[in-house]
Amino acid sequence: MGSPLETSMRNSSSHRTTGKTKFLIGALVLGALPLLVSTFAASVTVGTGSLEFGQGSQQATACDSTVFVAMGEEWHPMPTAQDSSNGFFRVRSVTISNLDLQMCAAKKLRLRLIDGSSNEITLGPTPESKVLQIALPDQAPNSNMADLTALQFTYLNNIGQPISIPAVVNVALQVSGTSVYNGTALTPQNADVTFFLDPSSAVVNIDGQSVRRTTVETVDNPRGN
Repeated sequence: MGSPLETSMRNSSSHRTTGKTKFLIGALVLGALPLLVSTFAASVTVGTGSLEFGQGSQQATACDSTVFVAMGEEWHPMPTAQDSSNGFFRVRSVTISNLDLQMCAAKKLRLRLIDGSSNEITLGPTPESKVLQIALPDQAPNSNMADLTALQFTYLNNIGQPISIPAVVNVALQVSGTSVYNGTALTPQNADVTFFLDPSSAVVNIDGQSVRRTTVETVDNPRGN
């Protein structure tokens, strides 16, 4: 779609854990780092920001330069004849926290998960579903939102093209309550956006150990289209 990467992200991949940009988890730093850039093609714009590659570490100029990512996980059983306790911790949800909805009004917000080989992880019911996207409101809301139609939710492929498929995701944009990231009070200037990848756990079951990075992007959304 030709839109530049506009935002920063912070993340970690342990059970119910969060991470901050500028801190690298040494044990998870990857060697083939330039491959991440190719994910976003040649249109990546850094502006006055910087890119710092490694586990959950990336910073760039954005509508909001300080956001955090929190991953929620739960046990997903996969018993076998040899081991009835077999299973893994699946990614239940991904939350983008500390989002200023006034600064980011009328932007499209996108989420990707990257594995240890710098490949984008499938986030929806088809193999090409690599990106989750919502449209942030034109005006910062005063109440929580969870309607997929109102949030203009859609799956995108890895080059940002919409995919017309039924959604198995739930999305919650919260401006009241407490932050998933650090328990602070939510406001329109300190909002949470949570993507529940597949509440049924029937279609999308991602092993949390496979997630090495998250990326958060905001792109212009002219006239709310």
